[in-house]
Amino acid sequence: MSRNGVHARVSPEGSLEILSNKEVNQLKDDGEGGLYHLFRQCALAVLNSGTISDDSKAIMETYQDFGLALLQQPRGIKIELHNAPPSAFVDGTMIRGIREHLFSVLRDIVYANSILATAGWYNPDHSEDITNLVFQVLRNAEILRPENEPNMVVCWGGHSISRDEYDYTKNCGHELGLRGLDICTGCGPGAMKGPMKGATIAHAKQRIDGGRYVGITEPGIIAAEAPNPIVNELVIMPDIEKRLEAFLRAGHGIVVFPGGAGTAEEILYLLGVLLDPRNADLPFPLIFSGSKENADYFEMIDQFIRNTLGDQAASRYRIIIDDPEETARAMKEGMQTVRDYRRENRDAYYFNWVLTVDPIFQTPFEPTHDSMRALNLSRDQEPHRLAANLRCAFSGIVAGNVKADGIQQVEEHGPFEIEGDPEFLKPLETLLDAFVAQNRMKLPGQAYKPCYQIIDKPG
Repeated sequence: MSRNGVHARVSPEGSLEILSNKEVNQLKDDGEGGLYHLFRQCALAVLNSGTISDDSKAIMETYQDFGLALLQQPRGIKIELHNAPPSAFVDGTMIRGIREHLFSVLRDIVYANSILATAGWYNPDHSEDITNLVFQVLRNAEILRPENEPNMVVCWGGHSISRDEYDYTKNCGHELGLRGLDICTGCGPGAMKGPMKGATIAHAKQRIDGGRYVGITEPGIIAAEAPNPIVNELVIMPDIEKRLEAFLRAGHGIVVFPGGAGTAEEILYLLGVLLDPRNADLPFPLIFSGSKENADYFEMIDQFIRNTLGDQAASRYRIIIDDPEETARAMKEGMQTVRDYRRENRDAYYFNWVLTVDPIFQTPFEPTHDSMRALNLSRDQEPHRLAANLRCAFSGIVAGNVKADGIQQVEEHGPFEIEGDPEFLKPLETLLDAFVAQNRMKLPGQAYKPCYQIIDKPG
C-alpha cells in the first residue's frame, strides 16, 4: 500500500472475462476516441463507494494519482489498479460486491461504445434506434428476465435526505419486498439505498432467493452517486436520457420519495412521457410517498406540477402519506393492471415496448450557459413539451451541483441563467428555494452555493 492507496490486480467477477485486442487498446488510449478517461472516472466512483461526498470534481482531485490498466492474458483479462481507495479492500482483497460493480462498468462501457461506434443500424437521430440501444445495453447486462411477471418497482428520491426520511424509504422497501416485489433505483445513497435495504430483509423473511436490487446510472452522475453495496445488478447507460428511458422500459411502476433537483428532473421526465397523447391509456402506477413530516413537501410538488403542467399531469399519480403498507399494496395492485394490459396488448413483461418516448426526451441535453438560457419556459406549448424543457432546466441544475463538467462551467462563467415568463418562473423559483432551505441540493453538512439564477424575461 502506498501513501495514497492500494496497488492490486483484480480478476473479473460476474461479467466480461474476455475482450478483443481492439477493445483493450481503446481502453488504453486516452486520446481522441479512447475510453480510458471514461473508464477511469467510473471505476474510481465504484471503488469510492460509501464515501460521504457528492462532489465528483472533488473526488477526482482527491485521487489524481489513481490509475488503472487492462492486462490481456491468454486465460482472460485482469485490471491493474494503482493508488486505489483503500475502502474498497479488506485485508488487501477487494470486496466482492465492489469487484462485481467494477467489471459491470467495464462491460457496459465496452458494449455501449461498440454499438455507438460500429453498429450500422444505429442512428442517434432515430427514436427507434435509441430505444433499441437501451434494450441492448439492458439485455447485455442481463437486466431483462423474460420469465418474470411484472414485479420491478423503480424507487426515486434524493441522495441528500434526513435519517427519518431514509428510515421511511426503508420501511416502504420492506413492505414492497414482503409482497415479492424487486427494487430498482439510481443505485446511490439515501432514498436509492433505503428501499433496497428494506427489501433485503423482507425477501429473507419470505425466503425469496435471488432478490433483485437493480441500479441504473450513467457516467456523468456515478462519481457523485456511487453504487451502494446492496446493488446486485448494476448497469451504466451512456447518458442521462437513456438512463431515464431505461427506468421506464425495465420498470413496471414507480414510487417517488422526497428529493431535490434530480428527483424533480425524474418526475418531469416521467410525467412528460405519460402526458404524450399516445400514452393516454397506458397503465403506469406512480406513487409519491413520504412520512407525515413530508406532507408539506409533496403538497409543494403537487402544486408545482398543477401550476406548470396542469391537473391532467396530477391525475397520473397518487400521493400516500405516512403509510408504507398502503404504498406497497397500491403498487402491488398496479402491477396486476400492468400485467393485464401487457398481456392484452401482447407486450413483453420485461421491456415496455408499447410506451412511446418522444425524441425530445431522448435527445441528450448538454447543460451550458447558452443551452440553459435558450430553454423555452413558457405556457405556449403542449404540456409534454413543456415538461421536457422543465426537465432540462433541472438537469442543468443537477450538473452544476454534482457533475464535474457542470461544476467547472459554473466556476468559470458563473451560475446558469434560467430565463422565462415571470408568472411561470415563480413556482419554479419557489420550489428551488425550498430545496435549498431543506438541504436537498447537497449532502448534509456541505455548504451550498446556488449554481443557477432565475432571470425574468423582459416583457
